[in-house]
Amino acid sequence: MTEIIAFLNIGGPALWVIAGLSVVTLGLILWKLWRLSLMGAWRRSASEKAVALWQKGQHDAALSSIQHRKGLRARVVKAAMQADRTLHSEDARDETARVARAALMDAGSGLRALDLIATIAPLVGLLGTVLGMIDAFQALQDSGARADPSALAGGIWEALLTTAAGMAVAIPASMALSWFDSINDRLAHDFDDLATRILTKGKQH
Repeated sequence: MTEIIAFLNIGGPALWVIAGLSVVTLGLILWKLWRLSLMGAWRRSASEKAVALWQKGQHDAALSSIQHRKGLRARVVKAAMQADRTLHSEDARDETARVARAALMDAGSGLRALDLIATIAPLVGLLGTVLGMIDAFQALQDSGARADPSALAGGIWEALLTTAAGMAVAIPASMALSWFDSINDRLAHDFDDLATRILTKGKQH
């Protein structure tokens, strides 16, 4: 622990900020994985089964099979089925779209924070490097003719640590953000596909 603190002190306040961002990033990624798992982001078999029953005209069985499901797709499928039964065609589509948007908002929670970290972590690192370089060159100026090149080099590599650390946090944050965005895109496609199959085929009974 002492070695970690000593290492962070080398980079100054910027490196401490980046270390904090790294902890937040890891926490956000783990929290998103847990939340998406609870929301059934990777499960669609129950919704597919319900829609298949609905398309066969077995509406009560379809609703019954999905009634107690809490997943994102199940929420949209239930909304589409109930709207198809109780509302006119255009109103049913609007109500289904409203529920789908709310489900996508739930699935996308926390992504803005990841996006912010991916953006600011390299900037904080760059700021730390610039401040460290300023200190190094001020020390060089103060030493005058007695300047020690090794001391200057040491000051520069210590300053560059923060840029490397900022990138080390931003890269996994960006990768996770891209992956979570792709999950949201997949969910949006599934919502549209499932709802369309219900609201069009559902009328053929």
